[in-house]
Amino acid sequence: MEQYAFSRNLNACIDMTILVTGATGFVGSAVARQLIDRGAGVRVLVRPSSDRRNLEGLSVDLVLGDLTDAASLAAALKNCHGLFHVAADYRLWTRDPAPMFAANVDGTRAIMQAALEAGVQRIVYTSSVATLGARSDGTAVNEDAPVVYEDMIGPYKQSKFLAETEVRRLVSEHSLPIVIVNPSTPVGPRDIKPTPTGRMIVEAASGRMPAYVDTGLNLVHVDDVAAGHLLAFDKGRVGERYILGGENMGLKEILGEIAAIAGRRAPTIRIPRRLILPLAYLAEAWTRLAGGKEPFVTVDGLKMAKKKMYFSSARAKADLGYNPRPAREALQDAVTWFRDKGYCR
Repeated sequence: MEQYAFSRNLNACIDMTILVTGATGFVGSAVARQLIDRGAGVRVLVRPSSDRRNLEGLSVDLVLGDLTDAASLAAALKNCHGLFHVAADYRLWTRDPAPMFAANVDGTRAIMQAALEAGVQRIVYTSSVATLGARSDGTAVNEDAPVVYEDMIGPYKQSKFLAETEVRRLVSEHSLPIVIVNPSTPVGPRDIKPTPTGRMIVEAASGRMPAYVDTGLNLVHVDDVAAGHLLAFDKGRVGERYILGGENMGLKEILGEIAAIAGRRAPTIRIPRRLILPLAYLAEAWTRLAGGKEPFVTVDGLKMAKKKMYFSSARAKADLGYNPRPAREALQDAVTWFRDKGYCR
């Protein structure tokens, strides 16, 4: 396959037609905005039922379709130079895992196959740090941390692990020009759903989180994640993975920062996971019976909290020039946006 000659001056997308999947979502909309700012012609694949608030005011070519509809994928990729496959079903709990596997695994395979047939010259695939290993002692890990499928907790992690495995197979067997990025925990504006982390920020900023468990996350501004995507498109090595993270912080520290930003009292009570676990089982059972959205506390979420999800972005910094801002700025932007949009009470 003829390869596109990418520049190193961060202008490789100018005058190119780029398809972005997941552009109605949190990370995808940030990627689309930065591509537009770069001067690219942005095409977005949107389901008829998608919430399109994140596309308001954006100059994009909208194509109706779905990752399960091969014909729509072929139409969306026609004459495209590049693809950012950002779309994913991201939930920490689901009544039925089958649709999540269909979207994250089968959908990824389908769009990559369509990109191969369309002759797309450069692809960035959005994976997740969920596919990587984590250390129980809180040590930050890199892209090479050993991990197997059996380490994956819950259908989201399992589906993303299998999807990334499929992407690697396509690179190996078909020389598909894919660069993999693994964002950590993005926060910031336009988290309309919101994501599980966004829900936590809303609750904390509203003064409804008086306690915490002993865990930790790697927080990063969503716009820095988007910038990392474009850097991967410009400079990333085909078949390589790059962690797009920010700052490693304990949950107590995160909630304290949110409290300071929102003018609330920081939580001081640490609750052992074993005391919350029965409540998580009850919350999931009630949600299954009564319907409604994902419970705020989930069994898989508590299992994940046994390890601090700390990661190193050293490879992305060295190879791509990735440079994320401090996590407090990301939290500030998130709290401000949630308040302005009426999420916080």
